[in-house]
Amino acid sequence: MTKTSRTAVVTGSASGMGSALCDRLSRHGARVIGVDRRDADILADLGTGGGRRSAIEAVLDVTGGRLDCLVTCAGLGPHEEPTEIAKVNYFGTVVLLDGIVGALGRGDSPAAVVFASNAASLTPRNAGLLRALEEGDEDGAVLLAASLDGTTVYGMTKLALVKAMRRRVREWGETGVRLNAVAPGPIDTPMLDGILADSFVGPMVEALPVPLGRIGTPDEVASAVEFLLDPTNAFVHGSVLFVDGGSDAELRPEAI
Repeated sequence: MTKTSRTAVVTGSASGMGSALCDRLSRHGARVIGVDRRDADILADLGTGGGRRSAIEAVLDVTGGRLDCLVTCAGLGPHEEPTEIAKVNYFGTVVLLDGIVGALGRGDSPAAVVFASNAASLTPRNAGLLRALEEGDEDGAVLLAASLDGTTVYGMTKLALVKAMRRRVREWGETGVRLNAVAPGPIDTPMLDGILADSFVGPMVEALPVPLGRIGTPDEVASAVEFLLDPTNAFVHGSVLFVDGGSDAELRPEAI
């Protein structure tokens, strides 16, 4: 993103890809407001209704109700408690998006980026959980998640996020706000360390083919997000940008 005085809110800002993005945007002149459970400008637990409300209220207060960029990076990995994955990854994102879109509509060349994952396209679908997520049935989704493994819940939350993003393009576009998603693969973060240390999830991630032959870096993902936020890319809307070293393309060569 070119040198700017734009205001950006980044959830999940305390570590990993969120932290890298905050650093990158700050270096390029943006005013960055971080949201996380610790070490952030706004402290909030997006896994709870109260935490989501307090986060929205704090963002609107500190920005004066005018925001240029929003990136929802906060999320839990597939090695975490499945019910918490559903609460944080999906509902913690869509509630925040819908609560802040008005402030984005008053911003300068406003744009938002949702953090999905290549797991959205690579995880076998669970129709029941996906339906509960899409219908906004948090209690039902949490109940279903409790009976499933973390990898399934993680993949379905990320798929539901992509679908939620794409279903908002008309409404958001009419207010001048662009909305896109980034879909990382394995990235060198504390989350990946935890995933690889898990005896169930770790081997699955290690077996994932990566045509580039390595894992990615947080700054490589941050660069992709910055591209999606940049006003010079003002006709990119409703897209999913894979940053996974080619994994999705290798495993789904016919998908577009």
